[in-house]
Amino acid sequence: MSNGLKIGIAGLGTVGSSLGQLLETKAQTLTKSCGKDLTVTAVSAANKDKDRDFDLYKAAWFDNAVELAEKADINVLVELIGGEDGVAYDAVKAALLRGCHVVTANKALLAKHGMEFAEIAEEKGVILNYEAAIAGGIPIVKAMREALSGNKISRVYGIMNGTCNYILTRMLADNMSFEDCLADAQRLGYAEADPAFDIEGNDTAHKLALLTSLAFGTQLAADEIYLEGITNITIDDIHAADELGYRIKLLGVAQKTDTGIEQRVHPTMVPTNSLVAQVDSVTNAVAVETDLLGELVMSGPGAGGMATASAVIGDLADIAKSREGAQHAPVFGNPVKELIEYKRAKMREHKGGYFIRLSVEDKAGVIANIATHMADQSISLKSIVQRAQNGGASDYNQTVILVTHATTEQAVRDTVEYIEKEGYLTAAPQVIRIEDPDKA
Repeated sequence: MSNGLKIGIAGLGTVGSSLGQLLETKAQTLTKSCGKDLTVTAVSAANKDKDRDFDLYKAAWFDNAVELAEKADINVLVELIGGEDGVAYDAVKAALLRGCHVVTANKALLAKHGMEFAEIAEEKGVILNYEAAIAGGIPIVKAMREALSGNKISRVYGIMNGTCNYILTRMLADNMSFEDCLADAQRLGYAEADPAFDIEGNDTAHKLALLTSLAFGTQLAADEIYLEGITNITIDDIHAADELGYRIKLLGVAQKTDTGIEQRVHPTMVPTNSLVAQVDSVTNAVAVETDLLGELVMSGPGAGGMATASAVIGDLADIAKSREGAQHAPVFGNPVKELIEYKRAKMREHKGGYFIRLSVEDKAGVIANIATHMADQSISLKSIVQRAQNGGASDYNQTVILVTHATTEQAVRDTVEYIEKEGYLTAAPQVIRIEDPDKA
């Protein structure tokens, strides 16, 4: 048996503890598969005395993760601390500069510093793996970085945040408001006490930035993502989508256009019969559209200790099987110097279908006025639904739901702006994009 892989784990929370357990319970299987032992030789965490359900007595303890990265007897650092800066950044950089391989589940760190880390990894001839940073246990990074070599990718999209997917699923299944579903998600541990990072779309955006680089060979551009969260989605939107044959999902989408690359995270209506529409609760799914294979969809657990630890194990196994001195696959699929500068597409030129919900005064001429504004912008309507509120009395309000055929973002936004100026809206308009409506 060749020399084993000596692993240092920085961060022993839910994922770190699950990783330690898997490395213990799967030790014999991993040794046979990898041709060498995978041994935890050093660990670091905030609380040394906490019970973590795996044996730590053989591992050297470090109070500081950076010291572990610099001095421990390891050849791979597993960073599970979290955060885009601070100790996580210092530890990963120290390990790479030292010539250690790195495995991380930290999408925020990579979205901000991935280019710097990739350059160091290439210079030092070490591996930087991050399967666990995107969609939990789904092996999407390996698929895009290796298995899809030779394919031209035109679009990558998916459900990449379990918290949001759980909330949107429960709203429909149990006729619950967004606020009640969020509270339930927090009670069950699916949402943090401060859920803003998830429900405002930031978590999905970090993952999307990494997928965009892998898909299109661009430099990371996490600050160039169009971002909307799910806080404005109401139970009325959920019901209307269902009646029209759609589900609402928070999607991260990256695709090539004539004006550049779109990176966008926002609530999206997808046809009920599509695969992504059937991905419920905390499950994640990522779809890749290619020239050779068409569309590939991978789904599975997007979070949780064991799912994320499983992805880390896969990354460690890849490192264990790699030949010393061999040239390793570039971190983002292409060498850093060959990654092209990201060119952001003009979002107002985005083309697609739209769901528009308007609360209006129930009086003569309103519908005709709305139709006129639509026609003025050359917007073709797929369907229009009028629904009276408060029992349907003539002096009450009504809801008008419009579903468009493919049109531009600019046309929709201009139309809604003109309608708002007319003075007959009784509430803020709701606009939700529809992904590939004409394929439904």
